[in-house]
Amino acid sequence: METKARVVLYSKQGCHLCEEMKAEMSKAGCADLYSLEEINIETDAVLFARYRFEIPVLWINGVESFRHRLLAEEFKAR
Repeated sequence: METKARVVLYSKQGCHLCEEMKAEMSKAGCADLYSLEEINIETDAVLFARYRFEIPVLWINGVESFRHRLLAEEFKAR
């Protein structure tokens, strides 16, 4: 049995780039291969300071993999 990848998306409410990133992830058609945890940086002062001007940031299995934008094909390949 294959283990799902752990995907963490750092974002915040009203972020259009975050919405675009989630749409590209959905378009990749591989949602069954990962579990997604979305973290609102506005709920944590440390995360807000770290990512305030950098979101969206996507980590896959503990490794920062994408920042600001991704394409469906790149996400699926990763």
